[in-house]
Amino acid sequence: MRIGMALNYSGGFKETVAELADYERAGLDIVFVAEAYSFDAVSQMGYIAARTERLEIASGILPIYSRTPTLLAMTAAGMDYVSDGRFTLGLGASGPQVIEGFHGVPYTAPLGRTREVIEICRKVWRREKVEHQGRHYTLPLPADQGTGLGKPLKLINHPVRPRIPIVVAAIGPKNVELAAELAEGWEPIFYMPEKAADVWGASLAAGKARRDPELGGLDVIAQASLAVGDDVAGLLELGRPIAALYIGGMGAKGKNFYNDLARRYGYEKEAERIQELYLDGKKDEAAALVPYELLEKMSLIGSEGFVRDRVRAMKESGVTTLNVAPLGRTHEERIRLIELIKDIAS
Repeated sequence: MRIGMALNYSGGFKETVAELADYERAGLDIVFVAEAYSFDAVSQMGYIAARTERLEIASGILPIYSRTPTLLAMTAAGMDYVSDGRFTLGLGASGPQVIEGFHGVPYTAPLGRTREVIEICRKVWRREKVEHQGRHYTLPLPADQGTGLGKPLKLINHPVRPRIPIVVAAIGPKNVELAAELAEGWEPIFYMPEKAADVWGASLAAGKARRDPELGGLDVIAQASLAVGDDVAGLLELGRPIAALYIGGMGAKGKNFYNDLARRYGYEKEAERIQELYLDGKKDEAAALVPYELLEKMSLIGSEGFVRDRVRAMKESGVTTLNVAPLGRTHEERIRLIELIKDIAS
């Protein structure tokens, strides 16, 4: 089981990256860099590549709507080059509020677009002339839609690898099925190992039935906050406002994927009330209703015995990469947490 970490730079990006070298020495395997509507992830990942030696670097995630498929492929090839083959392309659809609100692009056909983006990226990395006749992307652009001068081109540079790993962030049934079919990895959010088979088992099985054997096994990347000790249970409360934000505020009624997931986990009434309160501006009241069981079972917060049991449950459910958020008060404590979870996972 690999140990990963989502980059948290609330205290300063450069300061956080300076700490990554210590995490790398402590056994951290991969770092994920988010892109929402703050700074772009790519410039930051390039900086990380220059400051680390072994650590794998992943986008977590690049939205499929804000860049053309060929630019995503070029970016991934460039990142793989400057990192000496340490890059993973994390892709996702994001949501309509960000895509239409911040980027001004229609949020249409996320499944179909993701499938075509993956196909085009791999064609670019193989240095084939890029020709694609899809429902959502046509390359070159047809003559009646432009100047008529477009022609098939192939990537000038030779990529470090002809196939860069792709991870798809997905929680909906069809999205998860697509990830299991086409991607090297799958990254869900709010992962509860006890519920994973019931919620996603059929989708994973359907996708894997069509999976190309050359892709290898599916890397399942689960996220969890990490704190180990006999007096750390209170840290679970830190997850309340974040869970409430996603379940209650990340999307309108009927268009919130995270709210749908909470309902599929069995928290129908709680999810409905959390959303009502959050959209009404009552964020603290919404956070108070996040089920304690949900916070506990998607975390690694507790005694060492508890954490070992939770890691075992993660493994048994199919998790192969554990993406942790170490909650130590100091840099030294966070290093020790990475060392400990690396030992437990191995």
